[in-house]
Amino acid sequence: MIQNFLTAVLTSTAATPTPTAVFSKDTLESLETNLGNFKEYFITTILPVIIRILIAVVIYIVCKKVINWVVKLAKKGMEKAKMEKGVESFLLSLIKIGLYALTIFAIFEVFGLATTTLVAVLGSVGLTIGLALQGSLSNFAGGVLILILKPFVIGDYIVSCGNEGTVTSIDIFYTTLKTPDNKTIVVPNGALSNSNITNVSKEKERRLDFTLPVAYGTDIKLVKEVLQKVFEEDEATLKDKEVTIFLGEFADSSINIGFRVWVNSADYWTAKWRIQETVNDAFAKNNIEIPFNQLDVHMKKEN
Repeated sequence: MIQNFLTAVLTSTAATPTPTAVFSKDTLESLETNLGNFKEYFITTILPVIIRILIAVVIYIVCKKVINWVVKLAKKGMEKAKMEKGVESFLLSLIKIGLYALTIFAIFEVFGLATTTLVAVLGSVGLTIGLALQGSLSNFAGGVLILILKPFVIGDYIVSCGNEGTVTSIDIFYTTLKTPDNKTIVVPNGALSNSNITNVSKEKERRLDFTLPVAYGTDIKLVKEVLQKVFEEDEATLKDKEVTIFLGEFADSSINIGFRVWVNSADYWTAKWRIQETVNDAFAKNNIEIPFNQLDVHMKKEN
């Protein structure tokens, strides 16, 4: 068959005189054998690879569309749940990374690669990186916990790790506070998530506690009347909340009177300072003495 084909090609070009090519029988048989071997190699080796590549491309395209659909669906759900933007962005990134990782594993399976070996290699590499970045990973885990559990949000005034201030930003690794005197404090999330956190502005209302010393011999009833008037006249005190006035302690140089009132959290400091000043003026007008530590020494003369 091949000999007839070559003879036809050579005779068709007879318009221009060329030397007649002579193919030996062995050459033709070798060429035919090579073509047969190539055909078999293509069918058994190359064609399966091409098919697997096409399957991998189809899997990637389909999975990409599915991933985009899942991410959009998750985003709508988070927006409907009114989740914070920081938490929403982090969770969406986590979902996307996880789904793309599954896609890669599926493509490896198509090519017959051992995913268990790949997982083992990635695990060992991850362990090495984790040991090298132990502190950063601790901060990362702390940031995840803070974003998900939300012990505080941006705008809250917190006290933790020996620092206090208003939260201005919550990042994956660090939380930034601004102090009342306009200092910026950056606190690692790892330390923050493992410490006690006092969220001062979490509740809308706060109680003001005062301990007011008065001299022994003072009319306690008068003191209570003066403090009740201070409570009623101050603009920040919540009149629907109970005011508590009580004799707290007999100290060495004074009788300590307890005075508790409720205010809005936003008015806490201004109300505290104003009430202390008002109480001082009211005590002075009513001749109520605020004592200081003193020691009476009695000397006895011996005969």
